[in-house]
Amino acid sequence: MYIYKAGVVGAGAMGAEIAQVVTYAGLPVVLKDVNQELVSKGMDRIRAIYKRRVDKGKMTQSEMDQKLALVIPSTSYDDFKDVDIVIEAVPEKMELKKQVFQELESKVSEGTILATNTSALSISEMAAATKRPEKFIGMHFFYPASVMKLVEVIPGLTTSQETVDDVMSFSESLRKIPVRVNECAGFLVNRLLMPYLNEAAYCLQEGAASREAIDKAAVDFGLPMGPFTLVDQLGIDICFDATKVLVSSYGNRMKPAEIWYKLYSRKYLGAKTGAGFYSYSPDRPDILVSLIQEVQKETGRKGTAFSVERLLFPMINEAALCLEENVAKAADIDLSLVAGIGFPQSRGGILKYADDLGLDHVLTGLEDLYSKFGDRFWPAPRLRRMVGAKLFGKKSGRGFFEYTT
Repeated sequence: MYIYKAGVVGAGAMGAEIAQVVTYAGLPVVLKDVNQELVSKGMDRIRAIYKRRVDKGKMTQSEMDQKLALVIPSTSYDDFKDVDIVIEAVPEKMELKKQVFQELESKVSEGTILATNTSALSISEMAAATKRPEKFIGMHFFYPASVMKLVEVIPGLTTSQETVDDVMSFSESLRKIPVRVNECAGFLVNRLLMPYLNEAAYCLQEGAASREAIDKAAVDFGLPMGPFTLVDQLGIDICFDATKVLVSSYGNRMKPAEIWYKLYSRKYLGAKTGAGFYSYSPDRPDILVSLIQEVQKETGRKGTAFSVERLLFPMINEAALCLEENVAKAADIDLSLVAGIGFPQSRGGILKYADDLGLDHVLTGLEDLYSKFGDRFWPAPRLRRMVGAKLFGKKSGRGFFEYTT
């Protein structure tokens, strides 16, 4: 099915960004929220994205006006009667999302695809709340959608192959890189990202290194920004909510570091509140040192060792588990991290990086870290089997990928 017109429910930061992406591809889009004020804010955000392009000489004012004319601002589902796909981008609350789709589906045609931009909630559960579960799918954009190329396409248990194919093609028409991800908690990128961010938080609260040193080590490795800078941009509340979803599915290996609770309870949620791991406003003093002291007093753990491998090995381990669970293919896992979080292209991706290190080295490192820190470093069974089979990676000609000698 070719998609001629789209709808977006939720005109907040993410919904507006998605609507801009649709119009940039030349398609009309209905942008809806519960009141005109919110819709107007969404329109302002879209206008600002295009204005930056005009200011940089990448677009003329006339072209900007043409793109903006493709947005149909709305406060009513009545405007969705002729859309081919609806992308929901409301807050991450399951009951709210179900309510949106139940209200919406009587207003759209039978062939309309229903997509959710959730970053962690169950696609299958949402689909079950509708009368067309076969037409329901996850379509997870990454923020800011106007810049980030990756889209995770996540079928639920009842999604038809036709719907998957249509959404993959639609994503490509938006000039995005779609990766099919089989449903699991956190999907793919967030499932791999959170252990890395969480381990950085453990290193920090244990005094293994300062926030500045940890951030610098990540940037020196080739990532676009350090873990604490990234968390402060994403929002500590958003990351904290994601860890709760992951813990409920994967248990202790995803247990959040105590420093998350300390910052969250004090509403130090990142740049948007003036302070998080860093302070961004004179009105929000830097309290991180005192919080770290609190955690160390409560846990009795301090003075542990820091290394970049301590941050990256949990990500490798989780990627091996995703491969074993058939969440995604090895090449798609690497592509997703390069396109989704800016994993350095020079290293190829997390699994290619593991192959370059040597999987025997990775396994030995995980076992050592497990002896010191427990469950979150327990090696994936697939990794053990590969090392037992002498599939060490590049040096043996085969690991997660095959290599010619």
